[in-house]
Amino acid sequence: MISIDGVGVFLGLDIGKQTHHGHGLTPGGKTVLDKPLPNSETKLRAVFDKLTAKFGTVLVVVDQPASIGALPLTVARDAGCQVAYLPGLAMRRIADLYPGEAKTDAKDAVVIADAARTMPHTLRDHLDLADEITAELTMLVGFDQDLAGEANRTSNRIRGLLTQFHPSLERVLGPRLDHQAVTWLLERYGSPQALRKAGRRKLAEVVRPRAPRMAERLVDDIFTALDEQTVTVPGTGTLDVIVPSLAKSLAAVHEQRRALEARIEALLEAHPLSPVLTSMPGIGVRTAAVLLTTVGDGSSFPSAGHLASYAGLAPATRQSGTSIHGEHAPRGGNRQLKRAMFLSAFAALHDPASRTYYDRCRARGKTHTQALLRLARHRISVLFAMLRDGTFYEPRTPRTA
Repeated sequence: MISIDGVGVFLGLDIGKQTHHGHGLTPGGKTVLDKPLPNSETKLRAVFDKLTAKFGTVLVVVDQPASIGALPLTVARDAGCQVAYLPGLAMRRIADLYPGEAKTDAKDAVVIADAARTMPHTLRDHLDLADEITAELTMLVGFDQDLAGEANRTSNRIRGLLTQFHPSLERVLGPRLDHQAVTWLLERYGSPQALRKAGRRKLAEVVRPRAPRMAERLVDDIFTALDEQTVTVPGTGTLDVIVPSLAKSLAAVHEQRRALEARIEALLEAHPLSPVLTSMPGIGVRTAAVLLTTVGDGSSFPSAGHLASYAGLAPATRQSGTSIHGEHAPRGGNRQLKRAMFLSAFAALHDPASRTYYDRCRARGKTHTQALLRLARHRISVLFAMLRDGTFYEPRTPRTA
């Protein structure tokens, strides 16, 4: 928990694009500032310097530490202020305790400042751990996730069209859309008629340079699928226009992601914690980057339980009389970190120790997803110890389920 001893002013900033609304409170609850602040370094620095000169230590708390909130945080640090972050979910729950249903920038700033003054346990202070490498990784990881979402949307659109007009062909090409050879093939032959017209020999010739080992099998599967459907669904001719365009866009997104991965990997090599993170089974370049941008060196978390709670992997107890009992997965937490830990747990199933733990969970009646969440929670404890001690992953001899 953040220590507020010695803080002279709690300055809550409701972040905006053009202006931020600031509300300053003394430890006794007296308002010393309540006005919009332009999103410029000169204006922000003047306010921070004035408050520091009059009241001493200033704690600047924001509700948006990234993107549009980056400048006020940077200026506040440079001006010698302490900085903290009030998560959006906590802010909205706290705001419900205040009278009135209106939601304004001024009210939100009051909520942020008063929460920092009276409930410092709701704040996050790991914003101070950001360095140049972490800042670059944060931007690149965010862009990579946007591209991943775009790739999923485009891929789903292609699969939807193929399913509509030729389901058998979709079952062959749909699962392989991540392969360069398949997207290249669909750029040139986007419909069942175009593929059949090209012929086996031509398709094998164009696919082989990009996928030598699967060229013959892919072509055989394509023509087997084409032979399974003899009727032509009305509108199939439009695939020659739509699918090649979508396939070209998908190939471009995949190329961008490969270039980003190389850039992310180069930045990771310069970070001292990179070898520690990647020594753990299931953690690759992208997952390690997410961990560095969300967890840092782990020093902001007193224990593995706190880190698990932040990731949304610590079960929450629910009890009400005799009707509700048990522990349930929490709905909150950092979704980006939770997803990274879940996917890394799935990727780590080839590791004997992880697989044994997963099998034990399944033997106790857990579903696949529940077992993976349990494994992710277990790996959080291991990850916390690795970051705390700066040690590499050491596999243990797996016990029999």
